[in-house]
Formats: sequence, C-alpha cells, structure tokens
Amino acid sequence: MKKLITEKHIQEASQQRKSTLEVNAQTLITPAAKDAAKALGIKLIMEGVRKHQPTVSTHEAGLVVIGSDHGGFQLKEVLRPFIEALGYQVQDIGTASEDPVDYPDFAEQVARWVARKSAWRGIMIDAVGVGSAMVANKIPGIRAAVGYNIFSAKSSREHNDANVLTLGGRLIGSELAKEMVRVFLTTEFGGGRHQPRVDKIMAIETKG
Repeated sequence: MKKLITEKHIQEASQQRKSTLEVNAQTLITPAAKDAAKALGIKLIMEGVRKHQPTVSTHEAGLVVIGSDHGGFQLKEVLRPFIEALGYQVQDIGTASEDPVDYPDFAEQVARWVARKSAWRGIMIDAVGVGSAMVANKIPGIRAAVGYNIFSAKSSREHNDANVLTLGGRLIGSELAKEMVRVFLTTEFGGGRHQPRVDKIMAIETKG
C-alpha cells in the first residue's frame, strides 16, 4: 500500500477506471491529491472498511476534536452542539469546567488528535487563542491558525490548508465564533499557487 498519494496517483487511478483507493492511517495524502480525487470522483477509503459499506467523503464523515482551557470553556460549550448540528462528529477532550487549567495541555491533545489522523480538524479555545496556536504548531503535521474574523478563518483554509483553528473565548462573541467555525470546516484548500507555499511550510519541519 502506498505511503504517499499524490495527484499523479489519483490521475493514474482514474485512467485505470478505479472508483476507490484504499489508504490507512499512515498514508500521507497531499492536498492536491484530495482535490483531484474529489474532481474525478475517486473515493479514498480506509483499509479494512468492508466493501459493502457506503463510502463517504472526508467532509461528510469528518470527526472534529474540540478542546479548551477555563478561558474558553463557555465558548466550547456553545460550539460543540453547533458543530454537531452541522453534521460532524465531535470529540470533546475538555476541560470540563471553568476551574483553572493550563492551555498547553489541551492544545497539545487537540493537535495530536489531528496529527495522527484520529480527527479531521481541530478547534482549540483559550482566552485569546494565540498561546494555543503556538502549542499546536509545535506538533509535526499541524498548521494551526488563530481566527479573529471570518476572513481569517476562510483564508487559513483556502491559502494555508490549516487543520487546527484556535479562538479567543474572551475576545470573540458566540455568533461570530459559530460563523468562523462553519467557514473553517466547509472551506476547501485552494491548491494551485498556494500548494508550493504550504509545501515550504511543511518542509521546515524536516530542517531541524
């Protein structure tokens, strides 16, 4: 089984009239490959999924992991049912109250869920959002963006292929936060001229 799937592999599968490609948790799929698969109608299915089961797109089946510290707890409690109402599965990793906790503990958990592909996207909320983004971006494979308005949430996906959104629970109202999360979860990566730039971001991880 291929450990890396690129746009070329998707095109080859299309030429061979394949409708699915099997992947596993260790398979790396480039954003360009995901876009090509969507355009060509090729489903990427997890190894071990029985053939008679219906396959669904990542967007339809995506699990969103959400976390917060005490400063983001109230907003997390608002966003969790909102995300579920959008049709996503949600994994809440805490915190469970407004008792003081350390945001790095929860931001790291959210990032690791996404990095190991246990979750499709991550949402982390602390008081301001900046500290959690710093933590999340320490984890290889994570591109965390601080959301402060709808444009920033949309741009983080279209231009940067962000996979974690951090929010400031004491800076952003609940209605704005809901719209930012909706935009973040539903906006596709633009690819094209943005792909080489994202590749350069990820290449920095290998430089040590």
